[in-house]
Amino acid sequence: MEEKIIRDELEAIGEAAAPEEETMEAKEAAYEKFVWDNLKRNYIGNYLHGMLGMTGFRLVNAPTFLPAYLHMISGSNTIVGLGLALQQVGSIVSPIVGATQIEHRTKVMPAAMWMGGLARLQILGMAASGWLLSGQSLVVAILAFMFMFGLFMGAQRVVFGLLMAKVIPLSRRGRLQAWRNATGGLIAAVLAYFAGRYFVGANLFGNGYGVTFIFAFVLTSLGLSALNLLLREPEPPTLRAQTKLRDRIKDFPALIASDRGYMYFLIVQMLATAGRLAVPFYIIYAGTTIELNGRNLGLLSLAYLGADTLSNLLWGYMGDKTGFRRILLVSLVIWIAATVLLMNVHLMPLTFLAFFGLGAAQSGYMMAAQTMILEFGSRDEMPMRIAISATAEGIMAAIGPLAGGIMASTLGFPVVFGVSIGFLVAALLLLIVAVKEPRTARIGRI
Repeated sequence: MEEKIIRDELEAIGEAAAPEEETMEAKEAAYEKFVWDNLKRNYIGNYLHGMLGMTGFRLVNAPTFLPAYLHMISGSNTIVGLGLALQQVGSIVSPIVGATQIEHRTKVMPAAMWMGGLARLQILGMAASGWLLSGQSLVVAILAFMFMFGLFMGAQRVVFGLLMAKVIPLSRRGRLQAWRNATGGLIAAVLAYFAGRYFVGANLFGNGYGVTFIFAFVLTSLGLSALNLLLREPEPPTLRAQTKLRDRIKDFPALIASDRGYMYFLIVQMLATAGRLAVPFYIIYAGTTIELNGRNLGLLSLAYLGADTLSNLLWGYMGDKTGFRRILLVSLVIWIAATVLLMNVHLMPLTFLAFFGLGAAQSGYMMAAQTMILEFGSRDEMPMRIAISATAEGIMAAIGPLAGGIMASTLGFPVVFGVSIGFLVAALLLLIVAVKEPRTARIGRI
């Protein structure tokens, strides 16, 4: 009799739960339908945002214009390292804060407009300060704008990463990034060449670097506007409840430990980011082996950004077909080889080739790292996973350039490049041994 009562109760619970389960399935189906129904519009919006927005950001983040400008106005390798370190310090805390602000929201585009707009204002500030200030005041202003730029870029990374995951299906992300990065890279490469030769070389309007940064501001603003006009954002079937920042930070160990693949991937990210300590000094070291005039600065910028253009098509389509772990692996190998080449050449054609390899490697790394992070774990935890990775990278990227600047000033560039190669080799070995393709693991779980 007792067993019958228990059985009847379980059947009643099952009957009561069935409608809820069907409702959740219906919500998931409606979510997927919305994504596919609006894919063309959202694809175009993300494409324009990436093509125009990332074009401008490449001009600022490429290891040519901003490091060269900071070195010109300060005359110090340490200040160059400090500037890049401050930019990364800004991006350490903001991703986590940004994630706690959006992970409970049905729509995140309003936050994207705020974070994206504030990041772009810092580029305008870098440009304007060159005309309004001079001497030590100019150096301090550029350092401050770099810090603020990193602060808002860190939050922006989480928001736009989540937006892409919401509106672009997994099977389409690689080719979207391939075409937007390729066309954006083409524009950036051509603009970089002309900026180096005709803006910086001619010191246009008395501040050639400022003119270059204004172009970057305009392009990034147009990209953000296009995304805002075109994007149609779905409301996810499930959301995390709003949580205090302190409580979410306490969840980090469990969140990382719950997926060993993600844990090792996070360590790979940190090692590879530590390897970026040499990036600000590529162009400065090149200036010790070749004449770093406006024409050569433009050519090396063209090589770096042109490689981004050509390689992204390969990276994107390969990633859609094979997963992005292979892209990450190949990128690290090319990055190591290009750094070794740069250390051992003294002719412009070979230096051009080294910068081409560095550009291809780092574009592949960025695409793989930013896409793989979307493929680990559950959807509800995605904003915080992106934030944890961005913060971990930010910590390493903040320490790296500053340490690199001190090493460059005291021990020389070969030591900086050697340490960089050591970190990259460690990342490569850990990737091979411990990180499996997350897409394959996800399919296996399904």
